[in-house]
Amino acid sequence: MIRIAVCDDEPQISDHIKGMAADFFRRKHMEIYIVQFSSGEELLKYDKRIDILFLDIQMQGMDGMVTARKLRAHQFKGFLIFITVLKEMVFQSFEVQAYDYLIKPIEKKRFDKTMERLTDSMAGSGEANLLVRKGYESSIISFEEIVFCEIINRKVYLHLVSSEVIDFYDRIEKLETRLDQRFFRCHRSYLINLQYLRSYKHGMAYMEGGREIPVSRLRSREFSGVILQYMKHI
Repeated sequence: MIRIAVCDDEPQISDHIKGMAADFFRRKHMEIYIVQFSSGEELLKYDKRIDILFLDIQMQGMDGMVTARKLRAHQFKGFLIFITVLKEMVFQSFEVQAYDYLIKPIEKKRFDKTMERLTDSMAGSGEANLLVRKGYESSIISFEEIVFCEIINRKVYLHLVSSEVIDFYDRIEKLETRLDQRFFRCHRSYLINLQYLRSYKHGMAYMEGGREIPVSRLRSREFSGVILQYMKHI
């Protein structure tokens, strides 16, 4: 699921962006969640993950540029798109790694063009995301969301931090190549995310959330080494 935030102190503009985003991703058959904020102060109190942020620059109180600096200082890694009435303000956006900007009033054609590029960037960023296709629907799943992957009868089950389980058809060998170094294949039927590993003993990996994953005897020695290497780099 892609998590989107819209921060604008003009309700009609915020609703307009929300509507265009919902329509765009509906046509892409991609699942999203949208949350709206009316100020930078309100946005900064939000403690959930945001993948795409539409942020108005000119707002009452804390403006969008100050809000963006504070978000980046707090390790916000999402795609940032500024909303503005002044093109000149955009030159300041480089310091906060803005992906793009949209000029008010926002035209649907311009919005869709930006979103096409952005979704291509998200899908192509194998370092941080996994593109999952199921029938005619697609989803972009952050590696951060995946606790472990389970394979049963040629079907992959992604067990997420949220407790949601997403299933699709794929081979574990192919899936393994699409994930990064934080994932380890501890068993012929399991790939675990090492950042959610809480302990390992007696051939069992204990994951965050209480799930126990078996580690095969063939992978146990390598597993110990992989854990040590992973801990050195975090």
